[in-house]
Amino acid sequence: MLSWVRPFDGNSPVLYYIVELSENNSPWKVHLSNVGPEMTGITVRGLTPARTYQFRVCAVNQVGRGQYSAETSRLMLPEEPPSAPPKNIVASGRTNQSIMVQWQPPPETEHNGVLRGYILRYRLAGLPGEHQQRNITSPEVNYCLVTELIIWTQYEIQVAAYNGAGLGVFSRAVTEYTLQGVPTAPPQNVQMEAVNSTTIQFLWNPPPQQFINGINQGYKLLAWPAEVPEATTVVTIAPDFHGVHHGYITNLKKFTAYFASVLCFTTPGDGPPSTPQLIWTHEDKPGAVGHLSFTEILDTSLKVSWQEPLEKNGIITGYQVSWEVYGRNGSRLTHTLSNTTHEYKIKGLSSLTTYTIDVAAVTTAGAGLATSSTISSGVPPELPGAPSNLVISNISPRSATLQFRPGYDGKTSISRWIVEGQVGAIGDEEEWVSLYEEENEPDAQTLEIPNLTPYTHYRFRMRQVNIVGSSPVSQSSRVIQTLQAPPDVAPTSVTVRTASETSLRLRWVPLPDSQYNGNPESVGYRIKYWRPDLQAPSLTQVINDRLEREFTIEGLEEWTEYELQMQAFNAIGAGPWSVAVRGRTRESVPSAAPENVSAEAVSSTQILLTWASVPEQDQNGLILGYKVLFRAKDLDPEPRSHVVRGNHSQSALLAGLRKFVLYELQVLAFTRIGNGVPSSPLILERTKDDAPGPPVRLVFPEVRLTSVRIVWQPPEEPNGIILGYQIAYRLASSSPNTFTTVEVGATVRQFTATELAPESAYVFRLSAKTRQGWGEPLEATVITTEKRERPAPPRELLVPQAEVTARSLRLQWVPGSDGASPIRYFTVQVRELPRGEWQTYSSSISHEATACAVERLRPFTSYKLRLKATNDIGDSDFSAETDAVTTLQDVPGEPPSFISVTPHTTSSVLIQWRPPRDESLNGLLQGYRIYYRELESEASAATVSKTLKTPSALRAELTAQSSFKTVNSSSTLTTYELTHLKKYRRYEVILTAYNIIGESPASAPVEVFVGEAAPAMAPQNIQVTPLTASQLEVTWDPPPPESQNGNIQGYKVYYWEAESQNETEKMKVLFLPETMVKLKNLTSHTQYLVSISAFNAAGDGPQSDPRQGRTHQAAPGTPSFLAFSEITSTTLNVSWGEPAAANGVLQGYRVVYEPLAPVQGVSKVVTVDVNGNWQRWLKVRDLTKGVTYFFRVQARTIAYGPELQANVTAGPAEGSPGSPRDVLVTKSASELTLQWTEGNAGRTPTTGYVIEARPSDEGLWDMFVKDIPRSATSYSVSLDKLRQGVTYEFRVVAVNQAGYGEPSSPSMAVSAQVETPFYEEWWFLLVMALSSLIVILLVVFALVLHGQNRRYRSCSTGKSISNMEESVTLDNGGFAALELNSRHLNVKNTFSKKNGTRSPPRPSPGGLHYSDEDICNKYNGTVLTESANLKEKSVDASESEGTDSESEDVPPQHSFVNHYMSDPTYYNSWKRRAPGGRAPHRYEAVAGGEAGPHLHTVVTTQSAVFAPAGPGARTPLTGFSSFV
Repeated sequence: MLSWVRPFDGNSPVLYYIVELSENNSPWKVHLSNVGPEMTGITVRGLTPARTYQFRVCAVNQVGRGQYSAETSRLMLPEEPPSAPPKNIVASGRTNQSIMVQWQPPPETEHNGVLRGYILRYRLAGLPGEHQQRNITSPEVNYCLVTELIIWTQYEIQVAAYNGAGLGVFSRAVTEYTLQGVPTAPPQNVQMEAVNSTTIQFLWNPPPQQFINGINQGYKLLAWPAEVPEATTVVTIAPDFHGVHHGYITNLKKFTAYFASVLCFTTPGDGPPSTPQLIWTHEDKPGAVGHLSFTEILDTSLKVSWQEPLEKNGIITGYQVSWEVYGRNGSRLTHTLSNTTHEYKIKGLSSLTTYTIDVAAVTTAGAGLATSSTISSGVPPELPGAPSNLVISNISPRSATLQFRPGYDGKTSISRWIVEGQVGAIGDEEEWVSLYEEENEPDAQTLEIPNLTPYTHYRFRMRQVNIVGSSPVSQSSRVIQTLQAPPDVAPTSVTVRTASETSLRLRWVPLPDSQYNGNPESVGYRIKYWRPDLQAPSLTQVINDRLEREFTIEGLEEWTEYELQMQAFNAIGAGPWSVAVRGRTRESVPSAAPENVSAEAVSSTQILLTWASVPEQDQNGLILGYKVLFRAKDLDPEPRSHVVRGNHSQSALLAGLRKFVLYELQVLAFTRIGNGVPSSPLILERTKDDAPGPPVRLVFPEVRLTSVRIVWQPPEEPNGIILGYQIAYRLASSSPNTFTTVEVGATVRQFTATELAPESAYVFRLSAKTRQGWGEPLEATVITTEKRERPAPPRELLVPQAEVTARSLRLQWVPGSDGASPIRYFTVQVRELPRGEWQTYSSSISHEATACAVERLRPFTSYKLRLKATNDIGDSDFSAETDAVTTLQDVPGEPPSFISVTPHTTSSVLIQWRPPRDESLNGLLQGYRIYYRELESEASAATVSKTLKTPSALRAELTAQSSFKTVNSSSTLTTYELTHLKKYRRYEVILTAYNIIGESPASAPVEVFVGEAAPAMAPQNIQVTPLTASQLEVTWDPPPPESQNGNIQGYKVYYWEAESQNETEKMKVLFLPETMVKLKNLTSHTQYLVSISAFNAAGDGPQSDPRQGRTHQAAPGTPSFLAFSEITSTTLNVSWGEPAAANGVLQGYRVVYEPLAPVQGVSKVVTVDVNGNWQRWLKVRDLTKGVTYFFRVQARTIAYGPELQANVTAGPAEGSPGSPRDVLVTKSASELTLQWTEGNAGRTPTTGYVIEARPSDEGLWDMFVKDIPRSATSYSVSLDKLRQGVTYEFRVVAVNQAGYGEPSSPSMAVSAQVETPFYEEWWFLLVMALSSLIVILLVVFALVLHGQNRRYRSCSTGKSISNMEESVTLDNGGFAALELNSRHLNVKNTFSKKNGTRSPPRPSPGGLHYSDEDICNKYNGTVLTESANLKEKSVDASESEGTDSESEDVPPQHSFVNHYMSDPTYYNSWKRRAPGGRAPHRYEAVAGGEAGPHLHTVVTTQSAVFAPAGPGARTPLTGFSSFV
């Protein structure tokens, strides 16, 4: 009841009254606009309980509205129960015994007080009965999980709010089912019977409806063999709601005992099965007998034996044995035997006749499949021969046709064909596997090989099998490759995880190589994804990397559920889609602003904003509230914010604003993740005008004795449009109401007052005017005098520590002298330490002030302040600076940034972050707090979101099983491992920084899925074993179980050549958790290093330490080059290079040469084996002039490699000089001299000569002296350098740039015999012998005299046979055969001198092997230290010819004799071997290396052959000369 007293009517009757009210301090508004004039009281209705009200009344007459009455005191109405129910009630089944109920509060105007909570009541739907209630005691909680309900039952639910006055109105009832459960009872009246040998029929009735606990999705028929319970066969039957249900299980095993039962199932799972019943399937005809064989095969009888069939399919009652003559159907005889008989002797056969014999098992259902074979009586069967002529045709992706010629049948029919193959890896060392077997087709010549893998290399071979056994394998077929086909399977283990607000991470196990079905380069994966709640077409992503295991799908909608599928594809097509998986993107900030934002100024300091909610598709999470951003345009540097909690309030009243200021306003929504998009465009709204504030900076720059000039600035708070100024002044001593008043325009900023009294004090009052009236005046005193000066600076500046806060302080001072002119205002300046500049904080501090609050400072920052005063004359100097003052600490202004949370182990995560910026710490950082909580599983969250459509209803998503847990971390750390988390759960982590004041704002929450982490350790016990020259086998043990961090999906095997990791490293991925791999296509005889890492769904683990392994040796590659030098008409040097790919330890080389065309009807093939790798040359001396030879060289490790081939033609070369003429040999006592005349020059001038010699004991020409100057026409050779007793022929060859020319005609034969010295004459020897005899006689006589006491004296003489040192005299050209025991020029040998002429040369033995280990290092200028084996092959001749081939290190630069002649200091000691011993009986290859002293050289007329000799052996070989 509101009452009042009648006012003065203004001399005009009151027409009516207006009653205004202010509700909860809101702006005044008219509540009753026409109250009768006779009324002095009225009952005010339509008010809201529990709100405060003020009232005021004004009267209205004809002149207008009078003044308002004084406001009443504030009145609080009593509370009443809420007058409206909660709104937007949503219920959803959470489990099969719980329902989640969510709602929004009643409209705020209907609260009628402060809400205290809610009452939720529920009961079974459609049934009378009392409600059960739940009391929610917090008004902030607008959800409730109702538990302990009945499975799959409908409930009706109501909610009412209550306050202090009582319970409000219940909402209308909403109904909802609890989720389905599994049936709790089995089907009833179950009957089963076997229909036939493979089928069981079931009959049953459904379980009682109350026990199904959901929607009956159907039934499952179960059957399992009594002996193998785990081999259960399941058949699903759809529900039939009419009559008795029935169903069948087929394809069971024949005559087998099965247990069978039936169960009912709903969507959540299976109910209990019915009681199992034992059922036998019917008997059927048995399968074929096994192991049919024949023994005791005679002309008229044989014994046949067999074994029981594997598939009896019943009780075997007996066996039938039938036989008939092959091809004669009418001759069939059958004999029935008991079931215990497994052999039978067939009699009465015709001899040498082929019979077909069948054996079949018999049950009560009849005779089974017969096993048949053919055999000839009297002819025992044998193992068959191998098939041949394999031809492959009709190649398709999964099959090929194999045609073949059957092999020998072993005198009986072929019972089985076996096809074996090499799959993928083809080679002699690769494994053969059985691919296909065909039975009971004895006459087959074509087989269709099924079940091949597309795009795979195959090589086939065959066996044929008869009753005796299997044949040998056939020759291999050609290598084929099956055609490409689309992949057969989809990627497995497809999982999806939330990656971010707009992305999902998909992981899978890629296809193994064997399932590509096509070119690996074309294999990739396709991802299809779509929103199940929309009908929009699905989107796809393509991954072209066949080894990729995860992919992040970007650009998705926030907080939205998606379904995803994957398929593999190749160049031919795509494979099947995987099972769909579901994933939800993470909650995010709203992507749109609230709609329909509007603003209205309700007073000079208040603006009311209203808005609509964010569109549902853009909310991206649960809207927790709204923020209003507002900024005074052109005045505030940064917008301020006003937070409205909850998503049900969609209006805000901004109070405390500046008057008549244009504000920029925006509204945004926020979720727990952060702020959304602000509304756009900016809303501009100006607060209403009001009376202005006082003008500022009032000064009197000119003061005279009778006048003053006043200057001012507009008010800092104009609060409207300034319409003008009022200047009022009076003598300070006069009455306060005697002002002289002058009004000036709004643009005027100065005024001069005249006619003032000299030396008098005047009070000036200045005020501004707006539409709302005159504002607060600014008052100042001035003395009309001319004696003024600038003021003194303020002093005693002080900042009390008690007045210092984090962002403000209070500065106090004592004013200085005003200089006979009153101070008008003060200016405060602030400087931030240590390097800040002075900044003016305010220039309009009242002249009366002695303290000032300085705000907008930064926390935990040091400042200095100073002050100056201003009077009419000007500014004072600045005061002395204050001491440094530090603002207090404040909570950190921002949270840690760049937060990442990654799984570390299966129960821990690693959190990493970046500290807040220094300028935002606001103090000394003490550490960080990590808050984490467990979130609901993605599956349950997805289920909720499908049924909850309103934003507020999704608040349940935020509830966790436990509140946030807190972990403190040191301020120096930026990583932390959070341990002891639950596996396979989602966690949410937020971080704050804190100091002694408090915590920073929280970071945006980061989600992580715990339970998956990369393996922490590498595989163990790695072993690398060589298999072949190109394969290594690698085995290992998995990482320790505690370090696997999940299921190992596979391994990555890294391998590389030991010396070149960067160039040769390869990686092989095994997607199945095998622990063995064969590394193929490796380089032979190469050291490899192997390292292995394991991976699981979360990523790769560490690599193991490398282990070494070397592949076996293989045949080498071809020599790198083949070259010829010093080509004369009969000799040349051949050299070659080491193979680029040795593939092992090089053991030597083989040189084979032959003429391209027969020479004199004979084509001689010469093979020389050179042991060791160091020697890569050979001297060939048995060529025929002008003949072209074909040379082949191949290297040898464990086997010979491919050949390098070249042709060369024996000299003389085209363009070479002609033969020298008039060759003459003259002999003196100590030397031979050769003289010649220059022959015809070739195309180019002659550059020199060489001399060739042919000793009589060899018969082959060889280079004797090289590098004779072109100017020489003679050459001398010391006889000491030739072998004594050997006759030599010489010829001269001219040389130019074209090569060696035609040799001259041979000289006459010259002996190397030297004249005998006198001490070798017979007479000298005779004289010496006689003298010795006389001396001996004298000695004997003297001894006789001396020993006259003894009549006889026994005298023993012994002969000491010693090896004598002698200097070797080389005659006949110096072609001695020398044997070295080292690679130096220490020559030891037994050297026989011969006199006279030699016998004609004997033929060389064919196929001779020889070794030339450590022959003289310079033999005819050639170094020989390794062994060589010579083999001669006669092609067109019946008699093999030898070759004079020598090994040389480098092409010889000079001949043997020339070498020694050029080195006169050279001497050798030659030792004779002891006589005796025997000649070797065979010739063997000698391994490379140093040879012992028991090798000697046999030189024939055609070749030099090196052979091992026994100790002291001197007997020449048959067919060889005796010179050694």
